Amino acid sequence: MNWEHIDECARKWLKEAGVRIRETFEQQLTVQMKSNRKDLVTNVDKETEQFFIERIKETFPEHRVLGEEGFGDDVGALDGVVWIIDPIDGTMNFIHQQRNFAISIGVFHDGIGQLGYIYDVVHDELYYAQKGKGAFLNGRPLPRLQPVEISEAIISLNTTWVIENARIDPSVLAPLVKAVRGTRSYGSAALEMAYVATGRLDAYITMRLSPWDFAGGLVIVEEVGGIVTNVYGEPLQLLGQNSVLVAKPGLHEQIVTKYIRK
Repeated sequence: MNWEHIDECARKWLKEAGVRIRETFEQQLTVQMKSNRKDLVTNVDKETEQFFIERIKETFPEHRVLGEEGFGDDVGALDGVVWIIDPIDGTMNFIHQQRNFAISIGVFHDGIGQLGYIYDVVHDELYYAQKGKGAFLNGRPLPRLQPVEISEAIISLNTTWVIENARIDPSVLAPLVKAVRGTRSYGSAALEMAYVATGRLDAYITMRLSPWDFAGGLVIVEEVGGIVTNVYGEPLQLLGQNSVLVAKPGLHEQIVTKYIRK
């Protein structure tokens, strides 16, 4: 498998897609609700996913695509090469802020993440990694992540999970929020994973992500020594919804053992 050629194509297409997205900032968006009023999709999400699928199918016809907006293949297993794509991760931010969103792509071969990309379109920051070859930000190698104490950590956590909700007892994570140095929430899982990979954040916790939300970030974070699991420390289900805990080494274990598993 010529991963260098696939990587070259993916990065080229990401930059092209970014130009197309930026050109829409002055246009009227078509916004639709999916499952609820907070689950939004725009014409730009759909057009961007179709942009990637057209180029992937033309260049690599044997590859399959799992896309958030449903224009790809019906993927029931990760045999062969599968691209997992979120054309705009952080759609609500894209609509309301025109920032804090990203394109996220993970390329898997027989269930193993080989290439990962997160492209912050507004800031023109491309985070990418190839398995076994390290991770990069705009061509600059990212250093390996170093351990940090909980008392000095900044974690990303949506306030949804420390108030009444259907997925976790809010009293579980509240002590963690009190113990850390600070909390943040950016509204884009892809960017939050990229920020852990660069050390801008020390951990990211959420109770529900789909494969396209974490596929690209999984490859990038692991290449710098970060740990990505569900909140109980178990491997992620790559074709299903998961809770997700992304953290620096050492910190990940502390969060799971001291605050999640009681």
